[in-house]
Amino acid sequence: MPLSLTVLGTASPHPGPDRPCSGYLLSGGGAEVWVDAGPGTFAALQRYTDPSRLTAIWISHLHADHSADLLAAAYAFAFGGMTPAVPVPVYAPQDCARRIAAFLGRPDSDFLKGVFDFRALYDGHDVRHWNLRLTARAVAHGTEAYGLRAECQGSVLAYSGDSGPCAALTELAVNADLFVCEADIDEHRGGEQVHLTPEDAGRIAQEARVRELLVTHVGPTLSRESATARAAAVSGRPTRAAVEGDIRSV
Repeated sequence: MPLSLTVLGTASPHPGPDRPCSGYLLSGGGAEVWVDAGPGTFAALQRYTDPSRLTAIWISHLHADHSADLLAAAYAFAFGGMTPAVPVPVYAPQDCARRIAAFLGRPDSDFLKGVFDFRALYDGHDVRHWNLRLTARAVAHGTEAYGLRAECQGSVLAYSGDSGPCAALTELAVNADLFVCEADIDEHRGGEQVHLTPEDAGRIAQEARVRELLVTHVGPTLSRESATARAAAVSGRPTRAAVEGDIRSV
């Protein structure tokens, strides 16, 4: 099966009508991986696959617009008739299980072991599911955060998660066939470097020599159209906006 990406949600920092927050279904090499679980993406996921049959879940960082729907999945798996045959591996920052437990008022996360198998990400984390390889790099976001490089049978997808400009993000995207990159902010303010402008996204795509740039996670000070046009002016390669429901072969 070739590598493909289904866009479940792109909104930042909160969901809108018919626009969930960050989330994607990555399919390839016999595996299906839910990448980021922003609010609204668990419902969208069900349009494309049976969540109980996911190979893995991969969470870039623990801000709510990328992880809150893990709660929806926990309820579905534990109480909603979607119990997986074995606990689903959840690749996420170290504190993920504790945060879910705390939200539910539980002293520890042992009650989740029947549905989730939490595995802590770290810089350089590398795992293979069937013929799909997932590699994480730590990126700059003011909290523990990771970008993703996915490789399958010669195809490469890179995903920024949330990140400011940093060498690791450019390295992650080198020669990617598709670079899914945030363009959250109109400009950097006060020296803060925890998100990307459209020009940042375009420059990284150009420096990394990616084949195609997919602009996502566009914040409220921008439109998808303007962010994409600004990124394209810098990237020098095909540049499109990620839209909910898009399915892209890589």
